[in-house]
Amino acid sequence: MPRYALLIEYDGRPFAGWQRQADQPSVQGAIEAALARLEPGVPSIAAAGRTDAGVHATGQVAQCDMSRDWDPFRLSEALNYHLKPAPVAIVAAARVAEDWHARFSALERQYVFRLIARRAPLTHDAGKAWHVKNRLDLQAMREGAAHLLGRHDFTTFRATICQAASPVKTLDEITIEELPCAHGQEFRVFLRARSVLHNQVRSIVGTLERVGAGSWVPADVKHALEARDRAACGPVCPPDGLYLSHVVYPSPVFRDA
Repeated sequence: MPRYALLIEYDGRPFAGWQRQADQPSVQGAIEAALARLEPGVPSIAAAGRTDAGVHATGQVAQCDMSRDWDPFRLSEALNYHLKPAPVAIVAAARVAEDWHARFSALERQYVFRLIARRAPLTHDAGKAWHVKNRLDLQAMREGAAHLLGRHDFTTFRATICQAASPVKTLDEITIEELPCAHGQEFRVFLRARSVLHNQVRSIVGTLERVGAGSWVPADVKHALEARDRAACGPVCPPDGLYLSHVVYPSPVFRDA
């Protein structure tokens, strides 16, 4: 069966996450329903990473196996037609080798977290960024984040229901930028890793927000990491601002996207 890679973006707010569920809407379920309109009996699809309820994506990647030999552009167009009105779009499709796998062939996942600090509620960015009311210290957050770079036991920043075999992960990058903002402050947190633990990104950002707010000092992040204790973590932030932004493979998959 021909295998195709799909480059996907979605608004995570209406969904209970990526993974298909029997009684709740999911991104996987929406795409598989669209695929079934093209070919009955299409096998279950697999994604580069399972995002939680409310988490967004601008660069999710999934694979699907089709019976017909589809032109990739026509496949993406047909899927987008059948996905309407769900807030899910197939940005690009590409034919890949039969042994290529959206999850296991990936070398790196990249995430972006948007955070807006201002007193007034969010209007245009509601549900698309984490809203906090107090101003944040960018330099303090950067100093705290530096303690998390590299290979560590991230038990502190791991959900208690995480099913990963090991809490040891390597965080290759964590960069925080402040963007021009007409009202308040807008921050972007960029993270790169081969893989992450369940709730790891949201746990890290929630902890760094406490540093930026002055409730923690940067060294407290180091102490929390070394504690290897979930109770030492700062609050887990909401999913609103989290985006799976890019997945890296040994060779480019979507050359024109």
